[in-house]
Amino acid sequence: MEIKELGHVVLYVSNLERSRHFYGDILGWNEIKSERQGAAMFTAGRTHHELLLLEVGETAQPIPSGRRVGMYHFGLKVGTTDDELIAVIQQIQEAKVPIVGASDHGVTHSLYIQDPDGNEVELYIDVQPELWRDDPSAVLVPTKALVL
Repeated sequence: MEIKELGHVVLYVSNLERSRHFYGDILGWNEIKSERQGAAMFTAGRTHHELLLLEVGETAQPIPSGRRVGMYHFGLKVGTTDDELIAVIQQIQEAKVPIVGASDHGVTHSLYIQDPDGNEVELYIDVQPELWRDDPSAVLVPTKALVL
C-alpha cells in the first residue's frame, strides 16, 4: 500500500453552529451545503471535502488536557510567504481567537490556535524555497521561536 495524500479530517464538535462559524467564517473554508442534520462539510477546493464536523452535543466529554493519546493537532497551509502569515495573524486577532503558539520549524512558519472544542489547529506557510522537497531531513531541524 502507498498513501497518496491525507484526504480529510472528521471532528466531533459539541456545538455545530459555533464550529461552523469558526471553520467557515473565521478560517474561511467553503461549506458544502448539505441537508444532513448534525453535520457540516467544508472544502478548500482540493477534494470533495477536507473537513467534516459531526455534532455530539454540549454534554459530550471534552478533550482532556495534558498528555493523552489522540490527535495533537492538524495543519492547514495558509500561504507561501510570511506576509500571508502576518495577514492571518491579523485576521485571527480581529476574530479574537487566541494564538496558543508560534514556531519556526525551519521548513515552515507556524501559528497554533484552538477551535471552540479545544482541537489544536496549526496555520502555516512553507518557507521558500521548499528545501524539504530536495532534502527531507530539513524537517528535523530544531524548532525555534517564530520571528516575523
